Amino acid sequence: MRYDIAIVGSGPAGLSAAINAKIRNKNIIVFGNKGLSKKLEKAPKIKNYLGFYEISGKDLKDKFKNHIDSMGIEINNNKITNIYAMGDYFALVSGKNMFEATTVILAIGVQYGKPIKGEEEYLGRGVGYCATCDAPLYKEKTVAVIGYNKEAEEEANFLNEIASKTYFIPMYKREGLMRGNRLDDTIEIINEKPVQIKGQTLVNQVSFKNKYIDVDGVFIIKDSASPKTLVPGLEVEDSHVKVDVNMNTNIAGCFACGDIAGKPYSYIKSAGQGHIAAIAAVSYLDQLKIQEKIKLDNL
Repeated sequence: MRYDIAIVGSGPAGLSAAINAKIRNKNIIVFGNKGLSKKLEKAPKIKNYLGFYEISGKDLKDKFKNHIDSMGIEINNNKITNIYAMGDYFALVSGKNMFEATTVILAIGVQYGKPIKGEEEYLGRGVGYCATCDAPLYKEKTVAVIGYNKEAEEEANFLNEIASKTYFIPMYKREGLMRGNRLDDTIEIINEKPVQIKGQTLVNQVSFKNKYIDVDGVFIIKDSASPKTLVPGLEVEDSHVKVDVNMNTNIAGCFACGDIAGKPYSYIKSAGQGHIAAIAAVSYLDQLKIQEKIKLDNL
C-alpha cells in the first residue's frame, strides 16, 4: 500500500500536519510514540500557546491526543531508521518492514549534542539506532547499547535475549526507574561516557577515557535521529534541515517542520509549521495528479 503522506514524528508539528492532511482527505500514516511527545509532557507550564495559557505540557498533550482520536488518527510506533527517495515515492524502512508514501513530512525534533566520534562513520557497519530492528544480526555476539533515554533499557533487555553479552552505557541519570523497566541482571552497566566507536571494516570496539570494550555492534538509542543519516541526500545545516517558507526541503516531495527546521523551539511555531507542511504536501500531490492527467490526455 502506498500512502499519500507519511509523517515521521508525533509532537506538535507532526500532529498538526496529520490533522490538516486528514481534513483534506489524504491517506496518511503517522510514525511516532504512542505517548506523543515526552518533551511536551515534561513542560511544567506553557504560557505562549494561543488560547491555552498557563496550561501544563501534560494537559496540552492530552488535548492533542483527544483531537487526533476524534479524527481517527493513529500513531504507528514502528521506528523509522531510513527514508529513501525512490523517484516517484519514498521508501521508509523500519527493520524488516518497509512503507511507501508519495510524500514525507519530517517532524522528528532536533538532536541535541554532537554524535560520538565514529558514530556516523560506522553507521550501517555495526552502528544502528534500532535494536529491535537489527537484533537478529547479533545472535550470540557482543553488543553495547548507548542509551539516552529509559526506552533504551527495554531495547537492551530485548538484545540480551539474543546476544551472548550485552553492555549498557547510560547517557542519563538512572534514578527512579519505572517498575517493569529495569535492566536484566546479566547486562553489564558501564557508568562512563564513551569517547569513540572504533573498528576496521566493521565496528569492533568502544573506547572510554581509561579503558575499552570489544563489541560486534553498537546501538545508540536517542529520542530523535540525525536527519542527514535518516534521509540520504537531505540538505542539513548544523542540526537543522534547510527548508523554504513552505517547508520544502531540497528533495522534491519531502517536507520538514518543527524544531528540526530551526529555531525558535516553540510548540506553537511547530504546530504552525506542521500546518504549512501539510498544505504544501497536499499541493504537491495535487500537482502530480494534474501532470498525470496532462500525460494521459496527450496519449
